[in-house]
Amino acid sequence: MATALRTAYAHIIKDPGVCGGKACIAGTRVRVMDIVELQREGRRPEEMLNVFAISLTLAQVYSALAFAYDHPDEIEADFASGAQVEADIERDRIEYLPRRRNQ
Repeated sequence: MATALRTAYAHIIKDPGVCGGKACIAGTRVRVMDIVELQREGRRPEEMLNVFAISLTLAQVYSALAFAYDHPDEIEADFASGAQVEADIERDRIEYLPRRRNQ
């Protein structure tokens, strides 16, 4: 009987109750996309260990990067979703301020 091949990522979880279900480092609220953002800024994995309120290990950082490399579409969708939320907040702010001034 054939079994499906499943890749597990040590240190990475996806739980609807944590970070909205986005992939993150287990036991933290550090999302994989946060690690990817640091990489895009030019930081090396060793430089990422103490960026957050909680210290990370190299194993956690490399696991997050491995997940990101294996799931680029998911990570890009997370970035797009975040950008949309920011745009919605800004739109609501712009619409709200004139009404607030007229009260």
